[in-house]
Amino acid sequence: MNKTLSSITEVVIRFSECDALQMVWHGNYVKYFEDGREDFGKKFGLSYWNIYEKTGLAVPLVHVECDFKKMVGFGETITVETTMIDDPASKIIFEYAIFNDKKELVCKGKTIQVFLNMDKKELLITMPHFFEEWKKKYLK
Repeated sequence: MNKTLSSITEVVIRFSECDALQMVWHGNYVKYFEDGREDFGKKFGLSYWNIYEKTGLAVPLVHVECDFKKMVGFGETITVETTMIDDPASKIIFEYAIFNDKKELVCKGKTIQVFLNMDKKELLITMPHFFEEWKKKYLK
């Protein structure tokens, strides 16, 4: 049975993230997903800069899903729960659940990232060795 890895990140909504209706502009939720991924990477040794420095690989987003449930606004604190979904393919999948301070679901989402050799500008269709080893350490 594979383990599930998650991280919890708190974000305080800034004024600049809100629209004229005083609610978070929809495009900022992708930034909150990024906050969650960065926190996950620090917690589990899978940060983007470390991957790039050690392997020369980038991990660009190729897919984003975002389902809005409730609005949040300036000054509120949200909690971003970021969960890695194990997949046998050469990609990284995260699912997100964002909650307000009342623990109500605000947004659900998903992202998919792939591995890109930056020197050759080439997509890796097989899983990089470092990621196989990382999965053995953290997911098995």
